[in-house]
Amino acid sequence: MDYKEKSMGTIKLMHAKLHQVRVTEANVNYIGSITIDQNLIEQVGILPLEEVDIVNLNNGKRFSTYVFPGKRGSGEVCPNGGAALLCEPGDVLIIYAYETKERAEVLKKGHQAKVLVADENNHCQQFFEQSLIPNKDHQGVEFNSVETGAKTTQFGKFEHFYSYFS
Repeated sequence: MDYKEKSMGTIKLMHAKLHQVRVTEANVNYIGSITIDQNLIEQVGILPLEEVDIVNLNNGKRFSTYVFPGKRGSGEVCPNGGAALLCEPGDVLIIYAYETKERAEVLKKGHQAKVLVADENNHCQQFFEQSLIPNKDHQGVEFNSVETGAKTTQFGKFEHFYSYFS
């Protein structure tokens, strides 16, 4: 398979992840969405009204909805409307946001995702930047994950490298 065959089409890549956030309340009587502390969504680059996929680690349920910004610094994570029926306060969630890119663009320029791991109060405990870095010949990418720390606390730095498509 040559470069042109590998690079055709679009792919959907994660660009943001909120890992192990806890549900603070569930509001069935709201018109929809999930309300999330504005600090959390800004740290990973999720926009208000952006579609997200959610996995409930307590019951295995998965659903999609859109984000509504909550009070800054509150730690709020509140599924609303129908999503509130899939979660209970205290449930642990993983929230993913994606973007679509041309495969050729990713092989040429790479891609970056931000991952925030929350503590029990839904504040940043760890922060990672995960990247796809193009190979020199643009025939593949390397995966790189670097822990850059929380906004208030610097954690140790480590890296993982994996080579794909080479």
